[in-house]
Amino acid sequence: MTHSNLTLQQLSRYLHLPDMQVRKLVDKGAIPSRRVNGELIFSRDDVHRWLEQRIGVSDEEELAKVEENLSKTIPPGTIEPELSLASLIPQGAVVLPLTARTRDSAIRSMVQTAVSTGLLWDGEAMGEAVKIREELHTTALDNGVALLHPRRPMPHILGDSFIALGIAPSGIPFGGGTSVLTDVFFLICSMDDRIHLRILTRLSRTLTMPDFLRRLRELPDEQSVRNLFLEMKQLTK
Repeated sequence: MTHSNLTLQQLSRYLHLPDMQVRKLVDKGAIPSRRVNGELIFSRDDVHRWLEQRIGVSDEEELAKVEENLSKTIPPGTIEPELSLASLIPQGAVVLPLTARTRDSAIRSMVQTAVSTGLLWDGEAMGEAVKIREELHTTALDNGVALLHPRRPMPHILGDSFIALGIAPSGIPFGGGTSVLTDVFFLICSMDDRIHLRILTRLSRTLTMPDFLRRLRELPDEQSVRNLFLEMKQLTK
């Protein structure tokens, strides 16, 4: 079995679900698969995209379960600190206001902000990867938020996993055919798939918290943003 593929048993362990439940999801067409010599095989890329889609349509209870399962995938012997969105926002990673007026200028501004932290070493490569991801399927949500990220993590151009945030005073057309304007932009820079999914899940949970987005849009500076995430952390445990 190649590193890019999973068997049914390996996928079940990764998702922390019984084999039978995973097989039911496959039978329903929820998880893409193929058969090789009669054995079900799953592409890691396809599984990753399926998890992203599942996170995007889940409610708070489902997101909490997804996050719980992802936290169980920490490799044995690895000590990993508790996930904190506030600590994932380095100094200089928040731009208020974001003055972009188009999709490409918003991506460019967010990538430049990430580069300014010193944790992203190749802004051109990240910007191109984010654009490709958006062209495949927009990360813009119906609540005016875009969760920008490349198709796969790019650890070779990162010093660590982190998040950048920009808020535009006026929304811009960003989400393809939707009429909702996007004004809140997160750029998720992750060192590996598991960390990316954990960040995406925790961020999605936070976005569902009552009044969070209204308060976020009214904040004046970077420290206020960090304080709001610290407050929300207590509610998403």
